[in-house]
Parts: sequence; structure tokens; C-alpha cells
Amino acid sequence: MNKQHPRLVAAWRFWQKYRINIGALVFSIAITALILSFRHQIAALGGLGYLGVFLIAILGNATVVMPVPSLAVVFAGGGVLNPLYVGLVAGMGEPLGELTGYLAGFGGSAVVVETKYYARLEEWMIRRGFLTLFILAAIPNPLFDLAGMAAGALRYPVPKFLLACWLGKTIKAIAIAYLGSLSFDLIRPFLGG
Repeated sequence: MNKQHPRLVAAWRFWQKYRINIGALVFSIAITALILSFRHQIAALGGLGYLGVFLIAILGNATVVMPVPSLAVVFAGGGVLNPLYVGLVAGMGEPLGELTGYLAGFGGSAVVVETKYYARLEEWMIRRGFLTLFILAAIPNPLFDLAGMAAGALRYPVPKFLLACWLGKTIKAIAIAYLGSLSFDLIRPFLGG
């Protein structure tokens, strides 16, 4: 009779149980690594107008914990394009990028469970998930990635996650685009234009 080694059996069971989680975590890490590797080429997308703003909003928010300055493109875009449209376009792209943080939490929540910030965010997500995501998405802050991870780890429904992100991030992007427009209007006389 063919006896299998107990460690191989245990490894196979672990793989069967956690393969989706492992895949989500690996995907999220790979996306972050690719975006950071090609950040200079990504910055060149800003010259594509609204399409560039949309693509940079997705890619800038797809990195987990390591920020890519997509808000700088929204700010600058608001100075040269219609700030309302820039904010709306960025507001559509940013939640799509945030799915990598969600997947990181879905796939490997144990990576961040140890931090005090994560524990607090997880508590907030349990009590008022939608409101927590909305508020953290509406203000520029580094904690949103942890909130996205908490949402993924808690298996918060993806449609609700995207809706809360879209509402908050659209408000934030419109405000930043209008700040860019206002700043550009203030410095235009000094540029001779």
C-alpha cells in the first residue's frame, strides 16, 4: 500500500484550503512590484489628459502601502483640464486600484493583524464598515490601505467596498483638482500667461 508522507498531506490540505488567499496575496504583491518598477513610465501617462488621469488613478492606488503620487496628477490635471471632470475621472479610477489592498487583506490578513492601527481599523470596519471606508477614502491619508486590507480580511462585500471608495475618493479628487485649478489661477499672472 502506498503511504504518503504526513507533511506532504498537510501541505496539500493547506494549499487546498488557502489557495485563493495565497493567489490574492501574490497578485497584490506582484501588482505593487510592477507599478513601482515602472513608476517613471506611469508618470508619463499624465500627458494623456483625462485618460491619463484615469490610468494613473488606478495604478497609483493599486500599490499596497507604498504610495505612488497619483494625487499630484489630479492636482496638476485640475490646473490644466476641467477640475470637475478630473475629479470625477480620478474618482472612478481610484477605487479600482484599491482592489489590490482588498485582495491583500483577503489573501493574507495575518501580515498586518499585529499592528495597533490595523486592530483599530478592523474594529471600525466591523462596527461601521461603509462609513469607515467612506471617511478614510475622502481624506488623503496613509491608513486607507489598511482599511482596504481589513475589508478584504473581513470579506466585506466588494460592491459595498467599491461604492464607499468611489463616493469618498470622488469627493477627495474633486477637491484636490479644484485646489490645483485655484493654484494655477493664482500663479498664472507670474508665468506671463
